[in-house]
Amino acid sequence: MKIENTKAQMRKGVLEYCILSILKEEDAYVAEILDTLKDAKLLVVEGTIYPLLTRLKNAGLLNYRWEESTSGPPRKYYGLTETGKIFLKELSSTWDDLKNAVNLVTTTKTKKS
Repeated sequence: MKIENTKAQMRKGVLEYCILSILKEEDAYVAEILDTLKDAKLLVVEGTIYPLLTRLKNAGLLNYRWEESTSGPPRKYYGLTETGKIFLKELSSTWDDLKNAVNLVTTTKTKKS
């Protein structure tokens, strides 16, 4: 079993949550989302993010708008819908529970017999 495969699967598992969290404060276009993920050491390529954004949009969690750019073609800005905000709040709670459970399991020093 290759460690890189497992690491990639772990990153993919939290990618939706991370993208929704990025868009929580303000709308962003794909390059901004990718830069934020890269800065956080979550390396994601465009080929991964576009299908995910489409899936989140089709699920009613995201919307988008086109905005003219002074440095090239128009940009598609993604933002959370009201449903997306509710979904993110639920995911945040689930993430906290999961993080606490994993920390408990992985930091336990002695096992009960």
